[in-house]
Amino acid sequence: MRNKEDNGMPADGYEGRISRVLLPLDVTVDMEKIEEQFSNLHIIKRSSEPKEPTYLLDIDTSKTIEGEKGSLVAVLCSNGSIRIYDKETLNILREFNGYPGLLNGVKFANSCDSVYSASTEGTVKCWDARLASEKPVQLFKGYTSNVFISFDISCNDHVICAGTEKMDDDALLVFWDARVNSQDSSTTRDPLGAYSETHSDDITQVRFHPSNPNMVVSGSTDGLVNVFDINVDNEEDALVTTCNSVSSVSYIGWCGKDYKQIYCMTHDEGFSWWDLNHLDTDEPITRLNIQDVREIINVKEGNLDYLIGGLYHEKMDKLFVIGGTNTGRIHLMNCTTSGLTHVTTLQGGHAATVRSFYWNTQDDSLLTGGEDAQLLLWKPGAVEKTFTKKDSMKIASSVHQRVRIHSNDSYRRRKKP
Repeated sequence: MRNKEDNGMPADGYEGRISRVLLPLDVTVDMEKIEEQFSNLHIIKRSSEPKEPTYLLDIDTSKTIEGEKGSLVAVLCSNGSIRIYDKETLNILREFNGYPGLLNGVKFANSCDSVYSASTEGTVKCWDARLASEKPVQLFKGYTSNVFISFDISCNDHVICAGTEKMDDDALLVFWDARVNSQDSSTTRDPLGAYSETHSDDITQVRFHPSNPNMVVSGSTDGLVNVFDINVDNEEDALVTTCNSVSSVSYIGWCGKDYKQIYCMTHDEGFSWWDLNHLDTDEPITRLNIQDVREIINVKEGNLDYLIGGLYHEKMDKLFVIGGTNTGRIHLMNCTTSGLTHVTTLQGGHAATVRSFYWNTQDDSLLTGGEDAQLLLWKPGAVEKTFTKKDSMKIASSVHQRVRIHSNDSYRRRKKP
């Protein structure tokens, strides 16, 4: 087994400066296809005007197979609430509030229309997205003084894992059994247990494996990205590997064939990509490490101000990185071991920083949300409608210090030697 801590840097001392190489012909053809696919996206719907304008920080859609017309969209807002939209009309159907806490993250269950979010008051809350009830149908309680800022639910909907802010010397990954027990009428669940030894600062990201319910990856402001097999009894043995992003982690995801690779983005716009297939080999685990994507990417139209997230295109077996500009443009970048290359740009939709997106692989549609309080639905080949761009809003928000702030100034958090 490879040493459980990998410094995340290639052996040649590569510091994030990458050289351009010629792409193979088949890769070029694929790039032309994906460029055409994304370039053909047009806005088909814009969300109805909300009563209270807020930043749209996270997006997920219902996964139940009831036909596209019945699909729901859940959006996390910067005022700490979740809005439920009809996917086809983008009309607001209802809103859930995390009071007395603020909500962080939003995720639909994989087998029903339950929607989850972590709360700063020490719980993970679950609502029935099709009901207008203000009360959660389930409440997953943490330990005393827990403040949850990240979470996810396993692909089989059996386990919930949430990450906490650092409290005293502890930053915890807390686990619950999410299965509904017909013999237990209680709506409140206590934790199964917690991991407390593997992160030393706020746990900003938690992501379960897309098909293996026992595998979960976490990221933290301590710069570490940890992969766990929760089927193992104790935390030390459950830790499969530790990768070091060398900066505060803002986004993590799974990718690659059978999803045996992981990647992360950092709050100062860095990008790292690791291959878990090489844990038991002499091959390097690091596929790519870029300290600041803004410094090396050549965008055809304008510039790159920030990274939003990643998109693994399973059919093409390709990883893409999504970024944008402060004026609302959205850049798609192809990711290879040689570096990131700009593919195409979407524009004319948002007027301010784009904070969230959701790519639907079934119909190749895209949902985007931003600081202009707009939720947009993009579809390929749609008849583009004329919209009036919303002015960029500087919204006074009670969670202004909690939402991700993008800056052109680097503020790297280096791990002490």
